[in-house]
Amino acid sequence: MASLWDDLDSLVNTPSSFSAKTGDRGTIKPKAGFDAGEDAVALRKAIEGLGTTEKTLIDILTHRSSAQRQQICEAYQEATGRTLLDDIKGDTGGDFEDLLVALITPPAVYDCHEVMRAMKGAGTKDSVLIEIFASRSPEQIRALSDVYLQETEKKLTLDLKGEVSGDYSKALLLLAQGSRDESTTVDDEKAKEDAKTLYDAGEKKWGTDESKFIDILCQRSIPQLRQTLVEYKNISGKTLQQSIEGEMSGELEELLVAIVKCVKSVPAYFAERLYQSMKGGGTDESTLNRVMVSRSEIDLLDIRAEFKKLYEYSLHSAIESDCGGNYKKTLVKICGGDDDS
Repeated sequence: MASLWDDLDSLVNTPSSFSAKTGDRGTIKPKAGFDAGEDAVALRKAIEGLGTTEKTLIDILTHRSSAQRQQICEAYQEATGRTLLDDIKGDTGGDFEDLLVALITPPAVYDCHEVMRAMKGAGTKDSVLIEIFASRSPEQIRALSDVYLQETEKKLTLDLKGEVSGDYSKALLLLAQGSRDESTTVDDEKAKEDAKTLYDAGEKKWGTDESKFIDILCQRSIPQLRQTLVEYKNISGKTLQQSIEGEMSGELEELLVAIVKCVKSVPAYFAERLYQSMKGGGTDESTLNRVMVSRSEIDLLDIRAEFKKLYEYSLHSAIESDCGGNYKKTLVKICGGDDDS
């Protein structure tokens, strides 16, 4: 497993899906000849008939883009006077319901609700906060913060501050501001300088100066950080990830490692998240849903390819053996193909 993250050779030249534009690496594409009214009628029939026709729900919602699903929600409400969200919640249940709700929720709203859920109740679910803030572009983070403000009338960064503490809090709050540098040009000298700063703050000294790691990893642009990772290995002989894992612990380590992994390869990071959500005795359905839905129009094809490369079986077959019923049918449709066949 380590070898994937240690290989920096191809790093600087491979395209990054960090910029998160909906595009041709997703498994869900907009439907040609789309008619929101027609879909709304079909969904209404599926829900209002005797016993919900789940097949119709699955077929429609997994074969329309997120933007088209929003139009269907509007058409449905106009036609019925009810929201599709309420009707799905009233007519389905469990993991299947959660997955359909995720599909009809706009991406920024969904991210926001996942962050809210992670902050709610006893014990913050740090792994969810780490995944979202390490993997989303500044634009996506600003969008989820805007939704948070609209829905709660509070600033996300202020509420987060009450949930987390220490250096981990500093790093997470920097990311949550959505102010990472977004320039695409790389300053080689700056990369060398940052690499030396990181080396001096970690491997070279007794005790680690975490603040240097936080400043650089949470604020520099992704292309700049890629170059910095290469320079760091030249100076240190180790990868930055190995140094962080050796020098730090707890949530701060988990967050900084997640950032470094996403700088290297967002699809490989998510392939690993999907694998972890399904391995062992139980399934972490909320992570499975979040990754499958949020990446379905961005880079799920690349995630599938990385999954196959890492684990030697397909994401499709992992879902097939781990999940069941309509929940499995929906996930398989989002997955969109079997790389074992």
